[in-house]
Amino acid sequence: MAFTGGGSAGGFVFVPPEAAVSSPANTLTTMIRQAEDLQAGLFEEIPPVNGTSIRRPVGRSRPMPADFGLIAPSKVVKNYVLDTNVLLHDPASIEHFQENHLCIPVDVLAELDKFKSEQSERGANARRIHRRLTELFACSGRVTSGVGTAGGGTLRMVIYDPASVPKNSEALNRFHRIFPDRERVDHRILATCLLLAEHNKAPVVLVTKDLNMQLKARAVGIVCEDYLSDKVDPGEVSNYEVRRLEVAVDELQRFASSGALELPAGRRGQVHLNEYVLLAAGERQTIPARFSAAGRFVRLEIPEVLKIPGGQSLKPLNLGQRCLIDALLNPDISLVTCYGHAGTGKTLVAVAAGLHEMFRHRYHGMTVSRPVVAMGEQLGFLPGSLDEKMRPWLQPIHDALDLLMRPPVPLGPRRKQQKPPQTPPPPVKKPYELLMEQGILEIEALCYIRGRSIPNRFFILDEAQQLTPREAKTIVTRMSRDSKLVMVGDPAQIDNPYVDSRSNGLVYTRNRLKGQSFVAHVALNRGERSELAEAGAQLM
Repeated sequence: MAFTGGGSAGGFVFVPPEAAVSSPANTLTTMIRQAEDLQAGLFEEIPPVNGTSIRRPVGRSRPMPADFGLIAPSKVVKNYVLDTNVLLHDPASIEHFQENHLCIPVDVLAELDKFKSEQSERGANARRIHRRLTELFACSGRVTSGVGTAGGGTLRMVIYDPASVPKNSEALNRFHRIFPDRERVDHRILATCLLLAEHNKAPVVLVTKDLNMQLKARAVGIVCEDYLSDKVDPGEVSNYEVRRLEVAVDELQRFASSGALELPAGRRGQVHLNEYVLLAAGERQTIPARFSAAGRFVRLEIPEVLKIPGGQSLKPLNLGQRCLIDALLNPDISLVTCYGHAGTGKTLVAVAAGLHEMFRHRYHGMTVSRPVVAMGEQLGFLPGSLDEKMRPWLQPIHDALDLLMRPPVPLGPRRKQQKPPQTPPPPVKKPYELLMEQGILEIEALCYIRGRSIPNRFFILDEAQQLTPREAKTIVTRMSRDSKLVMVGDPAQIDNPYVDSRSNGLVYTRNRLKGQSFVAHVALNRGERSELAEAGAQLM
């Protein structure tokens, strides 16, 4: 049975809740239509008959505030209003507010509906939250009444109708004087927050990752917060110094001779597994060490230089690079995360270690990649093959490979140049290009990595700070047995508008997986590119 009608909301089709539950058409669009029906004031809900909720037309009578979802089920806990970008950033965000009331404006549903057809991570997140909301509201007679969440709170839809705004509402009148455009989605969400604050004594908080939205909210007196569930502590991305542990002189000497040292838990502090520390006996006597899974500090095991057959050799220039090489060459560590600003050598050292291990036949090959700004962007519009499409973004990797695999040039006076032959010789391919042709060295576009299983590869992911947490999870879960994943980047250099220095995929991966026996982290804080580059990174 269906009702059709018009009115201020335009033509529509009403689907009873019982049909919505059993029909596959119970989609986000259906929930939007049900909310529009209530907003138009054309239907009301009467007591259930035989367990089935029934709604009937009521002409032009206007619903009460409860019909718009403006009144919370209880007045004890906070009302959190979620913006669209929060749901797109983390579809599981509705499970992270514990016993509080969650409010999703109907305008947010309309925005989600625009993204659900995208073949990108954002589109996948829109479809995921779409399915989750459908499951939650499937057994609810009215989406504005609220349903329980796993944390003990409630989730409900909230409707903003300009025609239903009380004439004597000074807060709404002031808001519309400041922001007169009532059709703009951001303004409608802000007006929804003001309406909720008028009908509830409990605090109303807008949760959004849009900085401009936060400024607008604060301008009209709305309490606003960022979504912090997947953000790391500020100290984890601001301090790149190696932890220093004071030991006695005899303990340091014993460590230097045996290569291992055990310390009681009270003296270790909050040291994680595979964390690198500096054992110090005074100011000048220091030795770097790694806290192993055996519960003791062990000496770094690194060669004098990383030798590349037929190419150059790389020698670590500072403490951070020595720690990074130790982690990269350790077969028991399958994930290495590395922070470092421009010029610290994080990419060059990772590529050198990968070539070193590959030529030692530790791995079947090496894969290198970088995010294409956002992982969901399509490369099909660029000309050429996949390697040619990725070349502009992977040029730093090519530069590193060319530098490391370039044959050594003998020192001494230059020989007298001979006259060039009449016929130019055929172009000579670079050594790393020959490895690429053999499949030993490959370039992987991240937008095509979903569904792959990557066994026995040394996988380097440069500029990993451009990833969202869910994109980082996609890559980590692609690694099969005997593979090693190296994620390097600078959390201070973010081009992706959906993440920041505390919520990007690199710091998220480090924060969630630290303490695992197969995970290590290194922070590089000393630039080695040039004095100019180091001064620019520190002072500009």
